[in-house]
Amino acid sequence: MPVSLPEQITAGTTLDLNLTLTAYPAPTWALTVLLRGPFSHDLVATPNGNGHRLSFDAAITATWSAGRYWYSVRVTDGVNVLEVDAGELTIRPDLAAVADGADLRSHARKTLEAIEAVIEKRATKDQERYRINNRELYRTPLADLLALRDRYRREVRNEERARRGESLLGRNVLVRFPNRA
Repeated sequence: MPVSLPEQITAGTTLDLNLTLTAYPAPTWALTVLLRGPFSHDLVATPNGNGHRLSFDAAITATWSAGRYWYSVRVTDGVNVLEVDAGELTIRPDLAAVADGADLRSHARKTLEAIEAVIEKRATKDQERYRINNRELYRTPLADLLALRDRYRREVRNEERARRGESLLGRNVLVRFPNRA
């Protein structure tokens, strides 16, 4: 019975979730979400009718550290403790608290731009390696750089598609089957 937790939470914003677990209704069962990552957070739900409410105001979430977290959603009746869901989520940084000049690009975006900068500078140099006074310099072959660039382009494209909520498997193909009576 998976619980519907968001894939991302933004620090510094209000988190308000109502979780209904028909097999584990409140107040008979208490629900806690354990987050483990850069910091540990134990999110305790309050009963909301038969459901469980996770509600934290912006001042509380502003103290949460950005990063990848693993979560475990647990319920207890005072004797039994059951894990009803587990997974990963991301806490994104609070932009109101980010210092000037912070680089918030993803690893893939930073790497892609670095590879493209090397390829751009390489356009005026044709040596793959050279030696001066017993010191040698080897450059990454252009074919390897192009392959890396393509890999990171795909990764950045997938990040952008995921951010827009699009399929990561490619474009949707609609198919119509004839009616068979």
